[in-house]
Amino acid sequence: MKRLLYVPIIHTSADLGSMAKDVAKRGKADLGEDIWKEHKKTVNAFWDAILDYFDSIDAHGVKIYQDGMIAEGEMGEKIVEETAKTGSKNYELILKLLKKGAILVGTEKFNLVKKERDILLAATQAKFIGQKIIAFMRYKLIKARLLSKRDSFIAKRIKETLTHGEMGILFIGAFHNIKNRLPKDMQIREVKDTEKVREYQRLLPFCNKTKNKERFKELGKYLVSRID
Repeated sequence: MKRLLYVPIIHTSADLGSMAKDVAKRGKADLGEDIWKEHKKTVNAFWDAILDYFDSIDAHGVKIYQDGMIAEGEMGEKIVEETAKTGSKNYELILKLLKKGAILVGTEKFNLVKKERDILLAATQAKFIGQKIIAFMRYKLIKARLLSKRDSFIAKRIKETLTHGEMGILFIGAFHNIKNRLPKDMQIREVKDTEKVREYQRLLPFCNKTKNKERFKELGKYLVSRID
């Protein structure tokens, strides 16, 4: 049987590269300094819980699939090492797993990842409000189609490279939809509940509203909770 540990992730500032400053600026402006700081604290604690869980996993021979990873082998490992140095907890974890004998697999198609990143960069780095609006509208128009293409490609890579008796680990943004594209006979275990991770992110912009506060707090507690 093929087994897959499915890890829905929330990207940290270190994962965003050149977009990090613009995303942080927008987050503070939209949510306020206090909520933005609390959100960052929650995301860091979320990754601490995931790191703790994988400390006990025997990673030898396990195949690693990573959101946005376009390479494998020496080049892929170099990307992991360099990104881990920037403070990315996601890549810090992958580096630890590789040192324990895991195998990095090229997961995504370069052109699709680049296209989405280019559009996001245009939106976050636009100097004038009109440019920002146009760029975000363009992103919204093609986001679903791009995400679907990326998801199909990721699922195809897993099906092609994960063989009978092997285990893989997929680190993937919570709004991706990979599970439904994978074979029915593949044993999939979610390390964190994808729907709850999605809900937390959906509620974040509206977490100050009275009707959302309690649920948002519950979801935050779930994200940072220990994984059995």
